[in-house]
Amino acid sequence: MINEKVIIAGFGGQGVMLMGQLLSYAATEKKINTLWFPSYGPETRGGTANCSVTISDSYVNSPVISTPDSIIIMNKPSLAKFQPKLKAGGHLFLNTSLVTDVECREDVIVHEIPANEIAAELGNVKVSNMVVLGAYLAITKLFTEEEVLDILKKKFTGSKANLIEVNRKALEAGRKAVL
Repeated sequence: MINEKVIIAGFGGQGVMLMGQLLSYAATEKKINTLWFPSYGPETRGGTANCSVTISDSYVNSPVISTPDSIIIMNKPSLAKFQPKLKAGGHLFLNTSLVTDVECREDVIVHEIPANEIAAELGNVKVSNMVVLGAYLAITKLFTEEEVLDILKKKFTGSKANLIEVNRKALEAGRKAVL
């Protein structure tokens, strides 16, 4: 049975919304119930941004996630805001490139991913979101990298099509970072 509730949070411009959309679209492709709910701060780029994604075999009736199964944290301010909500035993995915010197709860499973450094090694720091998403996919096994990449291919057309390969490498690198 599938019933995953995830909150993804960071600064605007970090690809937080894209991660949530990809998960939701992948669920839709597999005919699994899903709901993606974005939330933006006052600015788009550089302001706070988060989204909630629910993926379930059951009907999804609310966009509000009070106790997520997982949280993906791309920056330090988001950790303070969302870590208290994570359920005991839940998965906390940290972009340790930007989230350093922090106290994490002892009742959750912490996955540390130096996403910005990994993305820089791949030649494009903007794919740090895909690095963390690759780690998330590896741990949760909700979808395969290929399923998410197929959605990305539909989204990235025209001039963005040349970004598919670096995003594929980023997903793979994220998986390798946590396995």
